[in-house]
Amino acid sequence: MEKPIWVAVILNHLLGKPVAALLAALHIPVESPEYPISNAVSMEILVFVAAVIFFLWLKARISVERPGATQQVMEMVLTNPMGVGIRDLLNDNIHHGGERYLPLIGTVGIFILFCNLINVIPTLDAPTATVTVPLGCAIVVFVYYNLAGIAKHGLGGHGKHFLGPIAPMAPLMLLIEVFSHAFRLLSLTVRLWVNMLVSEMLYVIFLGMMLSIYVAMAKLSGRDMRRRFFR
Repeated sequence: MEKPIWVAVILNHLLGKPVAALLAALHIPVESPEYPISNAVSMEILVFVAAVIFFLWLKARISVERPGATQQVMEMVLTNPMGVGIRDLLNDNIHHGGERYLPLIGTVGIFILFCNLINVIPTLDAPTATVTVPLGCAIVVFVYYNLAGIAKHGLGGHGKHFLGPIAPMAPLMLLIEVFSHAFRLLSLTVRLWVNMLVSEMLYVIFLGMMLSIYVAMAKLSGRDMRRRFFR
């Protein structure tokens, strides 16, 4: 069982009993009845609350004539000269009509960004290092782009994309496309999860190395001081 961080302890103290009752009513088992809200869920809630507060604060400071530094940074997240903003990537991949997908794609992107950045704060963990969080984001995107395809082309028109352009190859293409789309859930989940998991491991490794070097240097300095004192 994972050790609960302080955010999880506070949330479980405030909401643990009703959450445990709800999960029991839904027949969903929990690893620890004392802490039904996991660290990952606690960090997601913290990220959500922090994001709401931040964007409400930013909304009150938005100005066309005198944009502040924070406003300019967030505008760079949407579009920038390097072409790696959320709007830029949508236009590059969709070309026409990409603006209609900006709210959801931007929300998921900024949520993941905040989840990754919160890891630099001591005592806090990145929720994206837990596999269920990237999986949840992947499911949202998977369902969304299929519903968007059905809304634009109709159920039959969207289904034709799975058959390919050559009629005799349609059964084979259908099998390939179904597996390809299904495995996107796995690829989207694993790429984000492994990146964050490896980054945390590297952080711990380098922190351990720095502490070892510091302890070794402190011991050497102590020996030198003792040698000088007993001369």
